[in-house]
Amino acid sequence: MDQTLEMLLKDGAAEYGVSLDDLKLSSLLKFKDILMEWNEKMNLTAIEEDRDVIIKHFVDSLSIMPFLADVHSIIDVGTGAGFPGIPLKIARPSLEVVLLDSLEKRIHFLNTAITSLELRDITAVHLRAEDAGASALYREKFDAAAARAVAALPVLLEYCLPLVKIGGIFIAMKGNSSPEIVASSRALDILGAKLEEVKEFTLPGSDMRRNIIIVRKLRQTPTKYPRKAGKPSKEPLI
Repeated sequence: MDQTLEMLLKDGAAEYGVSLDDLKLSSLLKFKDILMEWNEKMNLTAIEEDRDVIIKHFVDSLSIMPFLADVHSIIDVGTGAGFPGIPLKIARPSLEVVLLDSLEKRIHFLNTAITSLELRDITAVHLRAEDAGASALYREKFDAAAARAVAALPVLLEYCLPLVKIGGIFIAMKGNSSPEIVASSRALDILGAKLEEVKEFTLPGSDMRRNIIIVRKLRQTPTKYPRKAGKPSKEPLI
């Protein structure tokens, strides 16, 4: 195991109160190796330096762990290469995780990673967010939904809030997002939620400014939302 990367990961995780034992560190670094191997065949990430992958993907994913204390199930919307869902699952094995992505070849990669890492209670699902939100299998079934750099906040709210139980949370992982927050008041009102917290920080080991936006779902999402595939991004609720 590369001790420099190991320490980078361990120290970065500790910034968010996450303790990684040797087994978890080994699994996370194995996932990094699988990601890099597959990245040569298909475009999973533009970040290719080991140090950057650890900080910008893995530590960034673990930055939301402090908000998951009461969360037993989470859906990672637009998961891409499995962030934040897979690092969260490895760091907290009891978490039930669904990885949602609209691209089938990414699902194939995710399933390979899940099998190789011998993870349980984690599923990769090939669906658009709009279709998942309209499905009885997923609608209002999760304690939390998370999305990392997928779309503007008003659009994300329509993608994600239909998947969250009443009383649950949606976590948007962003760079600087002040204008998006201002533009989201109508979507929050329509979809039955409120802005609970915005945490701004610099990602450990970097100069990257990050925002974590916590939205609390207060009431049932009206049945007409999410609208049909493509509509939320073309005509956001602003």
